[in-house]
Amino acid sequence: MSESLDVPEARQATPHPPGASVRHVRAKGEPRFPDGPSADPAGSHFERRIRSFQPRRSRVTAGQADALQRLWPSWGLDIDGQRVIDLTELFGNANPVVLEIGFGMGEATAQMAGADPDTNILAVDVHTPGQGNLLNLADQNGLTNIRVGNGDAIILLREMLTPDSLAGLRVYFPDPWPKKRHHKRRLIQPEFLDLAVTRLGPGALVHCATDWEPYAEQMLEVLTAHPGFENTQPGGGFAPRPEFRPLTRFEGQGLEKGHVVNDLLFRRVEHVIAHKDQPPTGA
Repeated sequence: MSESLDVPEARQATPHPPGASVRHVRAKGEPRFPDGPSADPAGSHFERRIRSFQPRRSRVTAGQADALQRLWPSWGLDIDGQRVIDLTELFGNANPVVLEIGFGMGEATAQMAGADPDTNILAVDVHTPGQGNLLNLADQNGLTNIRVGNGDAIILLREMLTPDSLAGLRVYFPDPWPKKRHHKRRLIQPEFLDLAVTRLGPGALVHCATDWEPYAEQMLEVLTAHPGFENTQPGGGFAPRPEFRPLTRFEGQGLEKGHVVNDLLFRRVEHVIAHKDQPPTGA
């Protein structure tokens, strides 16, 4: 059954203004973006498990679609779990790499990349319009230190990154899964930290931010309890928003609603004490 999606149509006679959505009906089996991100990069290669995200389909503007088609082959990464990535090869340099999980529309990611060109950002999300928007922002602003990952960050960490390969981890405003029965879907859990700590180098900064206070408390609890991380705040607790993290549109909306935004800044300790269920360093 064909699906109506917003992608540019090459045979369209009438040009569309920048930013406009373009309607195109795909034939059965036709990929959404032939040269862009895959719909399900990991396929059925890996186990079924509870995920912390839900893929969202929404309108893709002509500019976003053009960026996906044009830039994905050089700046995009499908997280298929079938190979180990050489980050130096991926970025074309040996600069430190920070992994950002969940970047929304990418405005804050682009700002941070522009302010710190000597740090590479591997930004992962499953939201196609956001992927296209970030690629477009990177292109328009000449930001060569951004690569966009499409798929499950857990598979990326476990199957595709080598031990101690990351200089930092950023998780800004993840889905809080507020209902109690959904708390198991939250990303920041002890099991996730057991995996992440093996891919972060000594001294790597883990930076989380959320406007959902119960989730902030959970983040603080599990990060504080983990032997692989230490709080950068001398007295423990939450950190003030660092200058390098821009005020995002989403954050601004939360502040307008009276939400309290909490930042957490933890470092990976020099010597990690392995947990019983921690994956092997060669995973």
